[in-house]
Amino acid sequence: MRAFGMYNYLHLDSWYQDNVYYVDQFGRIMNLSVTLDTALQKPREVFRLPTDLTAYDNRLCASIHFSSSTWVTLSDGTGRLYLIKSGKRGNSTFEKWEIVFNEELGSPFTIAHSVSFVKSDTHSVAVLLLRVEKDELDTKGSGFHITLEWVTIAEIGKEGDHRYEILKRRVLQGKSVPHYAAIEPTGDGLMIVSYKPFKFMQGEDNKSEENDDAEATKEKKDPLYYWQQTEDDVTITVHIPEDITKDDIKVRFSPDNICVILKDQPPLMEGKLYSSVDHESCTWIIRENKSLEISLIKKNEGPRWPELILGDTRGEFIMDSSQCSEISESLMHLTSEVMNPNPEKENPPCNAQELEECDAFLEDSASLCRFDGDTLKVTHVINLGSNQYLFSVVVDPKEMPCFCLRHDVDALLWQPHSDQPENMWEHIATFNALGYVQASKQDKKFMACAPDYSYAALCECLRRVFIYRQPTPLATVLYNRKEGRQVGQVAKQLVTTLEASDPILGFQATSERLFVLTTKTLFLIKVNSGN
Repeated sequence: MRAFGMYNYLHLDSWYQDNVYYVDQFGRIMNLSVTLDTALQKPREVFRLPTDLTAYDNRLCASIHFSSSTWVTLSDGTGRLYLIKSGKRGNSTFEKWEIVFNEELGSPFTIAHSVSFVKSDTHSVAVLLLRVEKDELDTKGSGFHITLEWVTIAEIGKEGDHRYEILKRRVLQGKSVPHYAAIEPTGDGLMIVSYKPFKFMQGEDNKSEENDDAEATKEKKDPLYYWQQTEDDVTITVHIPEDITKDDIKVRFSPDNICVILKDQPPLMEGKLYSSVDHESCTWIIRENKSLEISLIKKNEGPRWPELILGDTRGEFIMDSSQCSEISESLMHLTSEVMNPNPEKENPPCNAQELEECDAFLEDSASLCRFDGDTLKVTHVINLGSNQYLFSVVVDPKEMPCFCLRHDVDALLWQPHSDQPENMWEHIATFNALGYVQASKQDKKFMACAPDYSYAALCECLRRVFIYRQPTPLATVLYNRKEGRQVGQVAKQLVTTLEASDPILGFQATSERLFVLTTKTLFLIKVNSGN
């Protein structure tokens, strides 16, 4: 729902900020550019997708990302990726969109981010593809997982024969749609802000597999069984083959042991239990989804079992949410809620602490992670705690997008710098009270800010747009009536109501104006006057 319900259909060309693009229902890419301050040129078709999109049932919305001032990546929503050489887009006489690469890459995706870079005289474009896929093994969660595929396409061939081919494909998987996912400008790493952790799936061409072969094989195996516990009982779930019936299963319980046999095979599970059970009350059933569910009744109520069968590592323990919160409460005194408890200190609120992968995620809060492109390992991780992610914005198209986090009542904008390990996330702007005011907007759909930080804005699903200007010095003297002190500057909130009640589908901010796209109209709101 989050991936597609909150999709922004309006694409701002960060390299030429007076230009926005959208893809219409006929697969035409339309460009609108601003002339004469508030006038918009007529929509102009710059490219048409070659596929007949009406022939596809399960396609996603088409997506565009501007990798550089002359390169564009494009998805038609059917699973096909296009690399386009656009020419200089800011000037229609030099703009000519031509396909230099297009390939079917599996199930449909949207483009999360892309970068164009040159390394050792070879031009490459790295693209991040986002997919939401059904997860057959996930019986407890949503039934889906999120895949981010990092594809690097590089120019091959000698002079005169410029062909582009896929150089690398790497896949990360997670359980929540990332709030933010971007490739570093040099293509060396990846940064992700997400509620649940992402992890590289081991593939045949991954270098890291040579280094830790044993670890990789351990990781690749799915657990043989899953188990949960309460104070009174333990529930074990085992996936069983389709053709197994009730008569093929033997489960033997004794006060300290369990043995599970399918047909005439060697025991599937066998061994000494961590603690004694009331073996006469233990039961098992076959569920509709072809899984065997075994219930063990603990002899001694209360104590938690750290493992099920002594020495058996083939199972995975699943903790329910109430147990998670119990455990986190008992650990509360060890953690600090505040990201920067002492703001007077010199250190910035974001510390790029190096942690082991296993320390990386505390449940129920987002984390910011940097992955290294060569080792595919996490190099930095920051738990964002109560610092809610708000939006991202491109301030400088040559850098990674910035992300904005709520810090108490304010909102702080952070610029990632992949080439500055000491200051990997730089605080570049503060929007006073924005964290507080946005929280009260129940119907908010999109948030954005000007690349020069002069204002922040949010729009609701219908009609209303709120603009929050940064404080500006006052020409006249103003006094605070309650406290009698002089006020030197004041911040303004503006509300715009659109003359249309069609749903808002796209929202983009530049330093001078806001673009708001509905199903029928593109609105242009002048916020700041140009120089």
